Amino acid sequence: MSKKSLFAVFLSIVFVASPVMAAPNNSHKDFELPANASQVAQDVFSLGTTYDKQSDSMVEGYAFVHKKDPAKSASASVNSKKPGPSTCYAFMGAGGGAKWKGTAEGWVMNPTNSFGLDTNTLFNTEANDIQKWEDASHFNIMGNGAITSNTLVADNTTTDGLNEVYFGPIADANTIAVTIVWGIFSGPVQNQVIVEWDQVFNTNFQWSLTGESTKMDFENISTHEVGHAVGMDHPASTCVDETMYAYGANGETKKRDLNAGDIAGISKLY
Repeated sequence: MSKKSLFAVFLSIVFVASPVMAAPNNSHKDFELPANASQVAQDVFSLGTTYDKQSDSMVEGYAFVHKKDPAKSASASVNSKKPGPSTCYAFMGAGGGAKWKGTAEGWVMNPTNSFGLDTNTLFNTEANDIQKWEDASHFNIMGNGAITSNTLVADNTTTDGLNEVYFGPIADANTIAVTIVWGIFSGPVQNQVIVEWDQVFNTNFQWSLTGESTKMDFENISTHEVGHAVGMDHPASTCVDETMYAYGANGETKKRDLNAGDIAGISKLY
């Protein structure tokens, strides 16, 4: 059965068995990198290889770890965005060819949280953040999303055919969120492809939908994480005003919108 068919079956089960307004689910285990993970760049870790039966190929996994910037706190300077150079972008893979190809694939989100945030608003925010990257690329990168109350797991050792988003504890207290991307990132550029992504937002932080100064803004962080899911890497450390800049801070909202480098990069990739 194709990955698209498997996903359709899963969604049919979700909508029949799971209410849209999910009950609190506290069964997520602490996310941590596997013992064999190796750092290949600042806050980017290789997860090794696995056989992906949906694409019938061996794929590589990478974990992008979004850290809190200890040098920043909520202030006007955190949110003031400068135009910046249009060269402030980076891609995943050798030669920068790894991206989604073919039919756009769906994703699922368990928006259950202990912060009093409306689950439908969280889901719609994630969907809108995906749309920002699609609008900038002029390409339908992702498929439609669905809400589920099922316990989701960010797959750090193998693929499972699902693109998953959820709130859960992360073992590293300084990590805001992690996005895992599986795909083919080496060899001829035309053969490079992304096959799966997962995101986990750390419940050890406080979260907000309104840019509260003492909390992480979900839209701000989610827009950055979606950038990884569509094939973007962290730009140079001097590109501090880009959405894909490696660090985040409480009260930060400037990553909600794509900057010049983000737009130039995703347009070039797709």
